[in-house]
Amino acid sequence: MTEGPAAAPVRVFLVDDQQMVRAGFRMLVESQDDMVVVGEAGDGGEALERLAVTTADVVLMDVRMPRLDGVETTRRLLATDAPPRVIVLTTFDLDEYAFAAIRAGASAFLLKDAAPPDLLGAIRAVQAGDAVVAPSTTRRLLDHFAALPDPAAAATTDDRLALLTEREVEVLTLIARGLSNTEIAAELVVAETTVKTHVGRILAKTGSRDRVQLVVLGYESGLVRA
Repeated sequence: MTEGPAAAPVRVFLVDDQQMVRAGFRMLVESQDDMVVVGEAGDGGEALERLAVTTADVVLMDVRMPRLDGVETTRRLLATDAPPRVIVLTTFDLDEYAFAAIRAGASAFLLKDAAPPDLLGAIRAVQAGDAVVAPSTTRRLLDHFAALPDPAAAATTDDRLALLTEREVEVLTLIARGLSNTEIAAELVVAETTVKTHVGRILAKTGSRDRVQLVVLGYESGLVRA
């Protein structure tokens, strides 16, 4: 029996102002059979220039850099045609830069001292379209928004929520609470394929890129409260 063609490796681009940090990430990523580093940059401006002529699937993006920080770089990058997914990296837990990057469209954030399996798992998860990378990451995101002033009044005025059906609002609420598709299916007593269909429609209707942006929407709109 002949095996089918091997899947193309995930193309990773590194953005960090510290050369040693980039070297460490390069060694880790290229130790994997299913990943390859396609380029690197020392700041946001250089990253945008190189990514304009380099095809990447996932960008590891430092948030605190000179000239152009990771937040603005992420915002500009994701405004381009067919942009890569972005994982923002930060030295500081609960870094406001990281949350700003999530709002700008990044798919996830991780601490720079994350264990190698966590970073590699994040790259694979984000490439697969699953932006909820790890419970610890999601928990920090949820805790951050739970600590914000009560935005409940905004729930009735958010145009994106008005586009959703009653069932889709239920699914969005559960996503914002951090539940997986399997857990949502059990909660609503429906098939997991049905949940996936709802998630796809919610993403399309709200113009959200992935599940992390749906979590942000759920909290910022007041749909989910602490």
